[in-house]
Amino acid sequence: MKIAVIGLGQSLRGDDAAGLEAVRTWQQQFPESAGRVSVELSELPGLGLLDLLDGMDAAVLVDALHSPDHRPGHLFILRSDDLAAFSPDAQSAHGWGVAETLSLGLRLYPALRKCRISLIGIAGSQFELGAGLSPGVLAGLSEAAALIEKEVRGLL
Repeated sequence: MKIAVIGLGQSLRGDDAAGLEAVRTWQQQFPESAGRVSVELSELPGLGLLDLLDGMDAAVLVDALHSPDHRPGHLFILRSDDLAAFSPDAQSAHGWGVAETLSLGLRLYPALRKCRISLIGIAGSQFELGAGLSPGVLAGLSEAAALIEKEVRGLL
């Protein structure tokens, strides 16, 4: 089974880097699992996310979410069918987000429907250029790594 773990975000925009840092933390804490899957860190994937999913049987995406109703570091898990649940209070920190990209990809590339996708979202609070990760997101990285590991182990 071909599995990808993909960290998404922009490293220079504060909590938007949460997905990237969570995947890096997971790789450090769980090197055995990380060595058995394809690992990608993508700063601005846009439609390039579809290329990262091409040929995969399953993927775990990790991204920051803007969710004012949740504390920074709060974790969400969404499956392919749940991505339509993204609403104004829980959305990607990017303008053209993961949900929109996957929706378009499923219409353009029906083979993508065979890929089991889960999204681990990490609530953030500061997305300004040059900001670092907020204390809440930093504190939640180990928990996010454990959730990535749980998802990967369920697929292996």
